[in-house]
Amino acid sequence: MKKFTFTDKKDTRSGFGAGLSELGKKNPAVVALCADLTGSLKMDAFEKEFPNRFFQIGIAEANMIGIAAGLTIGGKIPFTGTFANFSTGRVYDQIRQSVAYSGKNVKICASHAGITLGEDGATHQILEDIGMMRMLPNMVVINPCDYNQTKAATLAIAEYDGPVYLRFGRPVVPNFTPADQKFEIGKAVHLHEGNDVTIIATGHLVWKALEACEMLEAKGISAEVINIHTIKPLDQEAVLRSVKKTGCVVTAEEHQLWGGLGEAVAHVLVTHFPAPQEFVAVMDTFGESGTPDQLMKKYGLEADNIVAAAEKAIHRKTTVMA
Repeated sequence: MKKFTFTDKKDTRSGFGAGLSELGKKNPAVVALCADLTGSLKMDAFEKEFPNRFFQIGIAEANMIGIAAGLTIGGKIPFTGTFANFSTGRVYDQIRQSVAYSGKNVKICASHAGITLGEDGATHQILEDIGMMRMLPNMVVINPCDYNQTKAATLAIAEYDGPVYLRFGRPVVPNFTPADQKFEIGKAVHLHEGNDVTIIATGHLVWKALEACEMLEAKGISAEVINIHTIKPLDQEAVLRSVKKTGCVVTAEEHQLWGGLGEAVAHVLVTHFPAPQEFVAVMDTFGESGTPDQLMKKYGLEADNIVAAAEKAIHRKTTVMA
């Protein structure tokens, strides 16, 4: 049976902090803005090393987005930082009008996304952000899976000219992708080849998908695992190539069922290659207070949930074929 391994465990927000600090050394046009959460966003090193390029805006997220948009006019590449809930829900109008509509080169960097924010509860957790940002024209949406990939994504988006939403989290999770990886916006990463079912996952659910792959292999089921770090633009070619081979798919994400990765994949399939799809996501409800592990289990975002969804998708495929 295939055994997937990881080098260590780290929080993805620290990958962002490391990437931002490295960017500060490489690119003098990069500036950083924070809404009173410098430590939580791991922006401390950048602030210390480049105090003249760091702006503490305070609890004024709408102003932060407006200032960032203005800084691009002078050729700066602003990275804004706060919790995902405040990065999107609180300032959606400013993002729509001042950043997306005018195509400003702002990088909206959002930590503490999903339910793994944990004990802070539903008011601080956000499960709708990917959908909100996907709907905005000109906006790229990225949700990396571990520390190394988050660092690589942070470096990559500085080279992209246009608005980007970069989503990451607080909990310590397995760090399993290469430290020297090349991050390509809009290009999926194939982690395991399989023939019976495709598992497409994003963010924290990618490692869960690999665990599910092992569990399925023990049952004699061959699963293909794809890491979709860029939800918009989606790698449609990778999705279709895999699902045409396996005939069915499971999507897994730490986000509402509505508007996220699952719906993006469903749109590709219904347009080009209809196939059975099962969804592992939060099912139209708000979160609550609890540890990340407790919440992932309660809301059905564990490896065994992916296994159950895969078995259901395969059953539907075989029923249709019969």
